[in-house]
Amino acid sequence: MDASDTSGSPPLRSRRLLVLLLVVGLCVVAALAIYLASRPTHEAAMPSAPPISDAPAATWPAGARRAPAFILSGEDGKRVSLAALRGRPVVITFIDPLCRDYCPTEAQHLNDVANAFPAGAKPAIVAVSVNVYGNAPSNLRLDARKWRLVPQWTWAIGRGPELSRVWDAYHIQVIVSNRKIAGVTVHRIGHTEAAYVVDANGYQRALFLWPYSAAAVERELRSLASAT
Repeated sequence: MDASDTSGSPPLRSRRLLVLLLVVGLCVVAALAIYLASRPTHEAAMPSAPPISDAPAATWPAGARRAPAFILSGEDGKRVSLAALRGRPVVITFIDPLCRDYCPTEAQHLNDVANAFPAGAKPAIVAVSVNVYGNAPSNLRLDARKWRLVPQWTWAIGRGPELSRVWDAYHIQVIVSNRKIAGVTVHRIGHTEAAYVVDANGYQRALFLWPYSAAAVERELRSLASAT
C-alpha cells in the first residue's frame, strides 16, 4: 500500500465517523430549534391551571402600609390618581388591554365584585395597563364592550417610564418578548396578575394573586366597610 493512501486505516475512519455524527447531531438540534420557534403557540403544552384562591395572598392592618401614589391618564385623557379616589375603597389591578386569555376573566371577576354592592358602596376599579403597545383608546373601548366593564372601571395608562414606576411600586413584573410574524412585530406580554384592595384612607389592606375568586375580594371589601 502506498504511504499516502491511508483512507482505510482505522484511526482515520473513526475520526471521519465522529465528524459525521457531530454534523448530523448539529443538524438535528438546529432543526428542532427551528421547529420549536416556528410552531404555533397553541401546540405548546399548556400547564395545568392553579386552583382558585379563596383568600388573599397578603393582608395589612389599617394604617400600616400606604398604597403608593401615582398619576396616570384615563382612556379619555383625563388624569387618574389614587389620591382623587380617597374616601372610597379601590381595587387596583394590572391588565393587558390586548390580552385575550386571563385578563378578560379577571375583569369579569371584578365586574362581579362591583355588582355585589349597592350603588353608594361600590368600589372603584383602577386597571393599570401592563402593555404600552395596547393603550390606544380604540383598544380600551373594545375591551369595555367585549368585557362589559362596569362604570366603576377606570383604565390607567401612560408612557413606558410612567407605567414602569407604578409597576415597580406595586411589585408587578412585566416581561415583553418580541417576535416577527409575516414581517409584523408582535409583542407578547407576560406579567404578574395581581389585585390590591385599598381602603378609603388610601392604605393597602389585601393582595390577591390570580386566580382568585370574586367572593374573596367581596368579603375583604365588606370587612373594611364593617370596620368603619
